[in-house]
Amino acid sequence: MIKTRITEMFGVETPLVMGGMTGVGVGPLVAAVANAGALGFITAHMFPSAEALEAEIKRTRDATDKPFGVNLTILPSLNPIPYDEYRRAIIESGIKIVETAGRNPVDHLPDFKANGVRVIHKCTSVRHSVSAANLGVDVISIDGFECAGHPGEDDIGLIVLLPATVDKVSIPVIASGGMADGRSLAAALALGAEGVNMGTRFMATQEAGIHENVKRRIVENTERDTLLTNRTLRNTARVAKNAISEEVVRIQQDVTKTIEDVRHLVAGVRGRTNVLEAGDLDGGIWTVGQSQGLIHDIPTCAELVKNIMRQAEDVLQRDARRIVA
Repeated sequence: MIKTRITEMFGVETPLVMGGMTGVGVGPLVAAVANAGALGFITAHMFPSAEALEAEIKRTRDATDKPFGVNLTILPSLNPIPYDEYRRAIIESGIKIVETAGRNPVDHLPDFKANGVRVIHKCTSVRHSVSAANLGVDVISIDGFECAGHPGEDDIGLIVLLPATVDKVSIPVIASGGMADGRSLAAALALGAEGVNMGTRFMATQEAGIHENVKRRIVENTERDTLLTNRTLRNTARVAKNAISEEVVRIQQDVTKTIEDVRHLVAGVRGRTNVLEAGDLDGGIWTVGQSQGLIHDIPTCAELVKNIMRQAEDVLQRDARRIVA
């Protein structure tokens, strides 16, 4: 058994985390992750109202008595997102673990702190991690360049970014980006992490409520089957390589193009509806990390967590035997 500051802080059996994922982070998967001994997060902005979020929290509680949390991703949007109402719903529902991402969570921290809610904040750089720690977040989740979604603009891989972050903050750090198996966990622990965040890996599980075509494509793909979009807009996103993302990259080779030139292609609702729900792999943009190159099966969450922990323990014990007096 592997114990870390993450397992102790959050009362979970393993230092494995499934962070918030748009189109994926809903109650049944979060409950399955929790029942497997890991820490999962419902993605708040997938729900149209605080009341809908509260209902999803209740649905998750009905399926597990283990700890889980809610992700609050703070992003600019053409349509107002009810962040204050989400925060109220989180607190009133008794949730004690929140993962924040995107913009600085400073406006939400006082209420969370006053109500005993611990905050994990996702960052893509050392400097932002230091700022978040100084603001009073409880844990940093550091995203390396390998991650799905938004890796930031510094292009720093996790093998450098993780220990560099650990060196600068005193609070626990979770490794995110490229994590997919027990070797990943063992390596992250060796580099100073207290746990790992796995997004793409949990997408390829039996309980993930996405189309089987997507799960099979993750298994089939290699680490080379992603593209970076919106680089010229300094809003880089790592997504699956498909007809749509290739078209976006082609258009954005012209640096004068704006988001309006690709909005119809990159619309999140298009990816969720056409790809994640309907299974049309070329139907829109969908996010996936380079860790898909390490994913070769579609297990249950319980099988996945058990296999990861067994492999991590084997690696750590093997490496300990390499030390000769």
